[in-house]
Amino acid sequence: MCTPVLRHLIPPVTLGELRLKNRVIMAPLTRSRAGEGDVPTPMIAEYYWQRAGAGLIITEASQISPQGKGYPRTPGIFSSQQINGWKTVTDAVHSRDGKIFLQLWHVGRLSHPDVQPHGGLPVAPSAIAAEGEIFTSEGLKPLVTPQALTEEGILSTIDDFRKAAENAREAGFDGVEIHAANGYIIDQFLRDGSNQRTDEWGGSAENRIRFLKEVVEAVVPVFGAGRTGVRISPVFDGFSMRDSNPAETFRAAAEMLRGFGLAYLHVMQLGSETCSFDFGALKEQFGGPYIANGGYNGDSAAQAIAAGQADAVSFGTLFIANPDLVSRFASDAPLNDVDKTTFYQGEEKGYTDYPVLSGVPLGGQGEWHWMGLTGQSDKKLKDDAGE
Repeated sequence: MCTPVLRHLIPPVTLGELRLKNRVIMAPLTRSRAGEGDVPTPMIAEYYWQRAGAGLIITEASQISPQGKGYPRTPGIFSSQQINGWKTVTDAVHSRDGKIFLQLWHVGRLSHPDVQPHGGLPVAPSAIAAEGEIFTSEGLKPLVTPQALTEEGILSTIDDFRKAAENAREAGFDGVEIHAANGYIIDQFLRDGSNQRTDEWGGSAENRIRFLKEVVEAVVPVFGAGRTGVRISPVFDGFSMRDSNPAETFRAAAEMLRGFGLAYLHVMQLGSETCSFDFGALKEQFGGPYIANGGYNGDSAAQAIAAGQADAVSFGTLFIANPDLVSRFASDAPLNDVDKTTFYQGEEKGYTDYPVLSGVPLGGQGEWHWMGLTGQSDKKLKDDAGE
């Protein structure tokens, strides 16, 4: 029997230069398992290897520089050790004919002196603190007022995105996704609630999208437009994020991005104005491949694709608990329950030990280590996943 999922979610799709084996995308998910020096470990390689049945894996957000870091044990892409660690990951995913993009990340004001170089203040477009607390190695601490970036600092940060993309290419990734969502630095520039600059980087929507535009201009030459994606979140309202006219702001952003011929636009569709925001218009304004994200299951994702609302759909929490999610969708099999207590802790527990349909964990001390890959290289998760 050909179910809607088999007809619409499982068939291949072309995004930019990539022909994907299905339309089930693994959303970026912070898991806080990086090793010393924020280096990806063999355990992280195993985790992504297990999930290589996805049409495309988009990795957890990875800081482009020491200044871009916001949370403990998140991986980076700015040191040679980190590049080597990621090589193990890309080798593992490619061994299962998978495709994998690295998500490039700078958290901006959503950081703390505890994780900043020399205990300095985080940076942002404007010296405006987000409300709330942030998790540090010493527990939750109040978010601090960031320092506003100078013109020199803005240009240096843009160049950090370029260098991070070059490092991702060296690490063997198939492409990169620019993280312009979820209240992090590019999103902070986009929205007038967090960007109150009076120079050419603030004020009008055209000025506020300039930072994103110049980041894309810096990154695209590294992989090519057909291997570069962008993620946005027009209605995301966490971390005090708001905009006086999100329709205008994100129309301007989508139309600007349209001119690059990117591989895709990845849109987190959850937030306070989900019902009133016209995501169909946003898709048309962008004009290229569109990945939808936000609380989908197999049936609702298939319906969205069938209705022309998306070309592919990304899943977050479902991929945590179901390394073989594509197979489960295809066979209409029940899904594993997710252990929320291990979202950010637990090492292998709640990370690489979820069972597959046979009831035996995929990888682990058997098949994964036989492959010989481990020695080749010396409230937030829901925000990231959109669920």
